[in-house]
Amino acid sequence: MPLPPAPSRRGSQLSTGDFSAKTSAKSRASAGNARDEQADDLPDMDFEPVVASAPAPRRPQAAAPAPKAARSKKPTAPATVSAKPPAAPVQPAQPARSPVVADAIPTTDNKPAKAAKPRSGKAKLFVLDTNVLLHDPSSLFRFEEHDIYLPMIVLEELDGHKKGMTEVARNGRQASRTLDALVASQEAHLAQGIRLDATGQKGASGCLFFQTEPLTYQLPESLPQGKADNQILGVVEALRQRHPDRPVVLVSKDINMRVKARALGLEAEDYQNDKTLEDGDLLYTGMLQLPLDFWAKVGKKVESWQSGASTCYRISGPITQQLHINQFVFYEAPGENSLFARVIEIRDKTAVLETLKDYGHQKNNVWGVTTRNREQNFAMNLLMDPDVDFVTLAGTAGTGKTLMALAAGLNQVLDERRYTEIIMTRATVSVGEDIGFLPGTEEEKMGPWMGALDDNLEFLAKGDGGNPGEWGRSATNDLIRSRIKIKSMNFMRGRTFLNKYVIIDEAQNLTPKQMKTLITRAGPGTKIICMGNLAQIDTPYLTEGSSGLTYVVDRFKGWPHSGHITLARGERSRLADFASDVL
Repeated sequence: MPLPPAPSRRGSQLSTGDFSAKTSAKSRASAGNARDEQADDLPDMDFEPVVASAPAPRRPQAAAPAPKAARSKKPTAPATVSAKPPAAPVQPAQPARSPVVADAIPTTDNKPAKAAKPRSGKAKLFVLDTNVLLHDPSSLFRFEEHDIYLPMIVLEELDGHKKGMTEVARNGRQASRTLDALVASQEAHLAQGIRLDATGQKGASGCLFFQTEPLTYQLPESLPQGKADNQILGVVEALRQRHPDRPVVLVSKDINMRVKARALGLEAEDYQNDKTLEDGDLLYTGMLQLPLDFWAKVGKKVESWQSGASTCYRISGPITQQLHINQFVFYEAPGENSLFARVIEIRDKTAVLETLKDYGHQKNNVWGVTTRNREQNFAMNLLMDPDVDFVTLAGTAGTGKTLMALAAGLNQVLDERRYTEIIMTRATVSVGEDIGFLPGTEEEKMGPWMGALDDNLEFLAKGDGGNPGEWGRSATNDLIRSRIKIKSMNFMRGRTFLNKYVIIDEAQNLTPKQMKTLITRAGPGTKIICMGNLAQIDTPYLTEGSSGLTYVVDRFKGWPHSGHITLARGERSRLADFASDVL
């Protein structure tokens, strides 16, 4: 770009009036075009561009006396001056851009596109393994302001997993549709990076990059070059060399993949967004023990009144901030009256507690079953409450989950006629090797999986030493089984349960998506009970933190029509209790 004529006076006396209108207009237009084209790509410089139509903001250095040729009206060539020119300076050569940059913003027609939020330059570049997309198709939008890079081999593997009716195939197809929608919205900017919030996902402000060129990398000869995992590791290594000032992290659900990456000196992480809790011990238990000085602190402010057979207490204070609706509280102190209550209302800084029905007493037995400890009594109050539509029970083997759920179901189906029938299902995940296909109808195929149902029905039918003359205990197995339907989860899609009592056993082996599929089958008047033992997860890709049971316990916490109890003490036998502790 040609420079304007040199000034005829010193820089301190320079003004825009000393130039001809033609020269000044031309320099302003050139400077304006240069600024429009390089506004976003201008690197940090030691000088500030000076606008020709306004005085310089800082006092410039004194210019050297210009030669006579420069003072002529029609110079043959622009003179070289040491002071900053009043027009826009000559743009320095731009460095070659890398195909993967943190702040790449697609442009078109020399106009900047909608710019991304300014970043501090510490945004990470996550390289996703194929199993992350197959595990969670929405994982692309779970990395907040960080960028995502997909190697070409990941797209190839994703294409190979899209066929079939399995959960993995469905997730693969969903991930492909998501990528297609993102590419279609910004196809012209594929090499510069696709904004992840282009389809309305406001939680993701980073960019998605595809491998659009071969990358050069060097891996140990002991790693086969044709294996997909090693190709992904090579891409991570190449990106790390290309961007030494930026964290490049591999995200994979494959433990061995992460171990190999760390052995090669590469950063690797597990995909953590699917985990509801980092530690299973932090799971909501559904109950809270009141401190020993509880009555001493709030006793003067407590309001009490009678509500039917229960007593209600309105309390206030800091303790109310720890409470949730349908959470159980208990107070046990030597020499004082104990309190076992449930939170039925939370308003501002006050909470209302309602005392419980004692199902441990023989007169309040449910189909001959009486509760034997505090947690079982809490669970039975939830199971027998018609206002509670969703109940989750967690606990080790022998804590009475299935027995209490069946007893409460039979009581409300056969005696109270509150529900029309009991529907029982469970995850068909075997402990050891599969024995092959099972013959018969749907219920016959589910029969071997329902051994727990048969054991508990045998106990409930004959009663635990109860009076055989009582109607509930003299009911035959045929009558009981006529009201119990065993269903497979494979055929639950599209169904709606009306006035049903649904029991989902072994819920710890279900994924969050499967739990959503089952719970959304509930129609008017339906109650769902989910039971499971988080210490006995048989599905290879689930942990205590990512199990569907953990997911629903955390998400339904505090909903007025749901409740949860963690059963702590086994009541099966002294042998089973000792085995649970020492094995």
